[in-house]
Amino acid sequence: MKRSPVRVDAVLVQAVIAGALSFAHLHDLAAAAGQTGWKAWAYPVSVDLLLVAAWRRLRTLRAAGASARAAWTWFAVALAASLGANVATAGLLDLGDVPDWLRILVAGWPALAFLGGTLLVHTPPPSEQPTTETAEPAPVDAVIERDGTASLEAEPLPVPAPALPAVDPEPTPAAGPAPAPPAVAVPPALVTHARKLADDHHARTGSPIDSDTLRARLGVPPLMADAIAAQLA
Repeated sequence: MKRSPVRVDAVLVQAVIAGALSFAHLHDLAAAAGQTGWKAWAYPVSVDLLLVAAWRRLRTLRAAGASARAAWTWFAVALAASLGANVATAGLLDLGDVPDWLRILVAGWPALAFLGGTLLVHTPPPSEQPTTETAEPAPVDAVIERDGTASLEAEPLPVPAPALPAVDPEPTPAAGPAPAPPAVAVPPALVTHARKLADDHHARTGSPIDSDTLRARLGVPPLMADAIAAQLA
């Protein structure tokens, strides 16, 4: 079995070298500011962790379409600390006589890094707000009556078509009286609505409503209009 040759990634090598140099610069600056022993080694770890946490939070917020201003702020703070240490240890600052303001910044960095890391990690992620859809009201038609008054009338309720009896292609004459028309099932809600229309018609005209007018007002088939009129009688 032939082994594949190991490939060296130039970008990864460059990242390791840059990280090691930045780590050493932060350690030297912390040691020069009075943080000796293990404390000087903890400062580079704190800066790098804050930098990584801010970058991950920044990517999460940008993917969710939320504001990433706070993540950018803490990323800039960590980046400024890393770049500042690199520049300060390049010969521009006497590490044997560090100014007091730099000692104050180095001593206050742990509290600042802890605050930034806590806000970045423990802030809840943005959640999508539930959208509520309001139902549109049913259309209402204005009907002009014969006496010139306008009344609002709701759209007729959907009524299922009545089932018609099966008819033989060649019916044979049957003796006796003609069969009664088939019964039509009328929904109770439709009967209630028809009764309101009949009462309104009787109040305006003084006469009971007929099946033709009822069929026109309800928009139902003739058989169902007759069945409703029979129940209103």
